[in-house]
Amino acid sequence: MKVLVTGANGQLGQCLQELAPKFPEFQFTFCSSSDLDITNESQIESVFSEVKPHFCINAAAYTAVDKAEAEPERAFLINETAVAFLALACKKYATTLLHISTDFVFDGTKIAPYQETDAVNPIGVYGKSKLAGEQKIQALLEQFYIVRTSWVYSDYGHNFKKTMLRLGKERGAVSVVNDQRGCPTHAIDLALALLAILNAKNQKVVPFGIYHFCGNKEMTWYSFAIQIFEKAEMKVEVTPIPTSDFPTPAKRPAYSVLDRSKWDQTFKKEA
Repeated sequence: MKVLVTGANGQLGQCLQELAPKFPEFQFTFCSSSDLDITNESQIESVFSEVKPHFCINAAAYTAVDKAEAEPERAFLINETAVAFLALACKKYATTLLHISTDFVFDGTKIAPYQETDAVNPIGVYGKSKLAGEQKIQALLEQFYIVRTSWVYSDYGHNFKKTMLRLGKERGAVSVVNDQRGCPTHAIDLALALLAILNAKNQKVVPFGIYHFCGNKEMTWYSFAIQIFEKAEMKVEVTPIPTSDFPTPAKRPAYSVLDRSKWDQTFKKEA
């Protein structure tokens, strides 16, 4: 089975490349932004016509949450328009699309984990652009998996874990927000979750649609930072602060916990 992966140089893309040799049943084609600009419809057509993938994992996205507030056109170009281009190519080549979305499609006002059927209400440009991409896929395709995830970290790229380790080493003390809650998700686990979907779809009919996948432990950024330093065996002073003490251009959801029970019930035996 041929699998085309966009965004190959991102956290998820690099984790998928790391895991690919362990899944010889799939023939992967990894495309970074220099190999495939997903905002260029003719480039998408060229790659799809050559690869003819059975699956496309779209790991490419505009993820600069704060920067998106200053350049919404760019965020929507990559997270909505380009996603529509990919969806149209998937439709033309009978390719099943696996698209990565985000907890930021919710406003964070719930006090219980968000389910796939909960009302969406993004509060910033990034979340709005990702929701728009989801809506394009649902309007254009019948064969798709939209996988919403949260707080992704890994040894690759830019992420909270790497930032904490750098600041801890440089300063020996950090102040971290303690009133935003979510579930940190290792990009390797997310990659394995997507591969579980591929395996399941390859073997039998699996319901298409939206799924939530995230780490299975709820915490704040403050408690996540403490965990990071403990695992790294670093002595760093961590001070909890409210969001109001750390203003950012984009407002964050105060509660970003996703309910992943639908994914667990459908795919966990495959993972």
